[in-house]
Amino acid sequence: MSNGCISLAVVAKIRLQERTSMSQELPRQNITERVVNFTAGDGLECNLINIRGERPADKGPVILVHGAGVRANIFRAPVDATIVDFLVGHGYDVWLENWRASIDFAPNRWTLDQAAIYDHPVAVKTVVKETGWDSVKAIIHCQGSTSFMMSAVAGLVPEVKTIIANAVTLHTIVPATAAIKIRVALPMVSPFIDYLDPQWGIEAPTVMAKLITLFVRMTHHECDNLVCRMASFTYGTGFPTLWRHENLNPETHDWLKSEFAHVPLRFFQQMSRCLSRGNLVSVEGKQELPEDFLADPPQTDARIAFFAGELNRTFLAEGQRKSFDYFNSYRKDYHSLHVLPEYAHLDIFMGKNASVDVFPLMVAELDKPN
Repeated sequence: MSNGCISLAVVAKIRLQERTSMSQELPRQNITERVVNFTAGDGLECNLINIRGERPADKGPVILVHGAGVRANIFRAPVDATIVDFLVGHGYDVWLENWRASIDFAPNRWTLDQAAIYDHPVAVKTVVKETGWDSVKAIIHCQGSTSFMMSAVAGLVPEVKTIIANAVTLHTIVPATAAIKIRVALPMVSPFIDYLDPQWGIEAPTVMAKLITLFVRMTHHECDNLVCRMASFTYGTGFPTLWRHENLNPETHDWLKSEFAHVPLRFFQQMSRCLSRGNLVSVEGKQELPEDFLADPPQTDARIAFFAGELNRTFLAEGQRKSFDYFNSYRKDYHSLHVLPEYAHLDIFMGKNASVDVFPLMVAELDKPN
């Protein structure tokens, strides 16, 4: 493993002053946005939100892919500068993908396989058609990252040449307590419910929803935002799980109440199989995807920058290190790894200081020539 490919805490500290300057120089812009609908390969209606600023988008399109049980808006927390602001301010044409896991759509029993085959390839082709560029860059997070990487490894998104992948890609490694929880709890609740929903912290509509919410009230005492606590229960075993509270400003901690909703148990069932294998596996037997995503060399020439919060309690940073090593074994010193010492999972995008600590690193990766 080449030291030149890894951004660790000491490197981040050294570059803090430089990145702060870069953030402060970001000009405020009036932005325009439009919604571009697309039909996924199996007929499901999805959309892309295209955001542009006053500066010409001369660096081309970049697609941002959200995780499970949220929506494209998760990249637009109420902070001084979001990743969207940062990209627009540095000359990128931003496309936020709402894929089938988006809470903007009616609940559906989606799998990562469906997203990899039907959603992301069509979204990428839509961006190519709309922009006239023949290549696209991508920033992908959590289950948007796993499903998008499934597309990439299977050769379904050849137009994508640079990928920023946060939290998890091919190797699914979680804390031991979370692995036990998913194996024990899923069989217990699956006969009674099809979904988990952090919105039950606001209104729990069924007896089972009320019982789960009561359990969270009794066991999670990390803050007074019950949706935040429900999200921690849904996605792991931390207190909290998805972020460090000290990385969020009060506005974001309140705003997230409306940004987390339904996620199907079918997804957790697939993730349980991935955890048992230690890496991504497909579950629907579709010919477009391999059963095991480490079985053959990846069918993509994209350069990948792996990002991980060292304090992530949803997916451990070890998984990103392993995925980097895997890709590095096929093309040495081509990819990169950034482990951020004071960050967890979603605070990499929602953190109040992410525009200083994180976004400049991402833009620097996007700016590298293919």
